[in-house]
Amino acid sequence: RHTRSFHVTGVQTCALPIWQDYERAFAQADVIAMPTMPTPPFKLGERTDDPLQMYLADVFTVSANLVGLPGISVPCGMSPDQLPIGLQLLGRRFDEETLLRAADVYERRTNWHLRAPTTRLV
Repeated sequence: RHTRSFHVTGVQTCALPIWQDYERAFAQADVIAMPTMPTPPFKLGERTDDPLQMYLADVFTVSANLVGLPGISVPCGMSPDQLPIGLQLLGRRFDEETLLRAADVYERRTNWHLRAPTTRLV
């Protein structure tokens, strides 16, 4: 019980500055756009022997989960290996409607969601 309480307090302490940063950003924008991953995508099974690299691939998605923000990833390009690259959109808490509308508008104005990888995935 004490360990769980300590962990929750630690997460809350860590999440507060992140939440404050997002609050400042949302004072100027309805939706925040950022990469889904810090690197181009890798093929299925390519990094299974290196769990750290797999965890690091998710580094840009973690902050939304820590502070409880809705997020969605939409295709925004192709890597040199012709694998899809994602654009992550984040919205305000409990404002999924604005977030989904922004993602819908983006997909209607681009054709990235229609493209399929041309590289073998495995």
